[in-house]
Amino acid sequence: MKRDKKVLILRFSSFGDVAIMIPILRALSKKYPKDEFIVASRPKMAPLFDEFININFLHLDIDSHYRGFKGVFNLFKKLKQQKPSHIADLHFVIRTRVICLLFKLLGYKVKSIDKGRSQKKALTRINNKHFEPLTPTVFRYLKVFSKLGFSVDITKNETSHNNFLPEKLKNIFYSDKKKWIGIAPFASYEGKTYPLDLMQRVIVFLQREYKIFLLGAGEKEENLLEVWTKAYSNCWNASKELDFKEQLMALPFLDLMISMDSLNGHLASNAGIPVITLWGQTHPYAGFAPFGQPEDYSICVDRNQYPGIPTSIYGKDIPKGYENAFRTIFPKVVIEKVLEALGNTNN
Repeated sequence: MKRDKKVLILRFSSFGDVAIMIPILRALSKKYPKDEFIVASRPKMAPLFDEFININFLHLDIDSHYRGFKGVFNLFKKLKQQKPSHIADLHFVIRTRVICLLFKLLGYKVKSIDKGRSQKKALTRINNKHFEPLTPTVFRYLKVFSKLGFSVDITKNETSHNNFLPEKLKNIFYSDKKKWIGIAPFASYEGKTYPLDLMQRVIVFLQREYKIFLLGAGEKEENLLEVWTKAYSNCWNASKELDFKEQLMALPFLDLMISMDSLNGHLASNAGIPVITLWGQTHPYAGFAPFGQPEDYSICVDRNQYPGIPTSIYGKDIPKGYENAFRTIFPKVVIEKVLEALGNTNN
């Protein structure tokens, strides 16, 4: 079928920032079925877009084939082959800015995200901090599409209706009537990772009455998940047993997710389940909270003790004296919030 318009969407990293697009893409797909949307990103992102019909995925091995200025120009030529009518730059880094400039010089309609870098700097500095909520990233994305002429309402927060449980999980999920809690205890940086001894206390308590669906990545993380799985009979190491696509398929069948400020929180929210997020050096005011979740599902460090929080947008920086800030979130608080949320989702 010939499409009326073709929108090229640029967002090459990170995984979480790509996942944040999904609520908007669902709304765009539904409202503009005669138009085509192409997401250009790294190959590992592909499973995120399997649910769509008129949203295609263009996988680009950025690091191997498009390095340096010559690589950027070759990338531009590759993207131009898609014959887009509009370009949405949701990344706004040097690479995409050069690409967008080239498209503009050829007369294409191009719009880029305003990341609010100066506001984020003011939010995360220790001195003269401006502690106020910034525009959520999902609405920054939304503004780009609106400027291109594609306005949508995402307040309904639609989820995918293509929920299919992998065959290997049917016996696991339906073996009894216990509810399943997903727990993703890791993040890219230490500043976003809840102390693992405290997380273990959360797991020990919850696994008494619930099944625990553990998610992680990396050899070191896998080793710890294996320890927990062997120690607690109601823990199941999903990251070992399932590939990424299968994990995505399983998420809608969970009853709740506990996540750091990380990818899994966004994936679970996109799957339409409650998400409790734990925030260390970062803070939901920066605009990266999972979309559509209640504000009180974000559990943050005690700012009376650590007024410099947030100290970082991505959790990379831990100022001197803030090493134990995450420990102001007590396991009891996390457990109580989980039980409260599960009580609100009786099924």
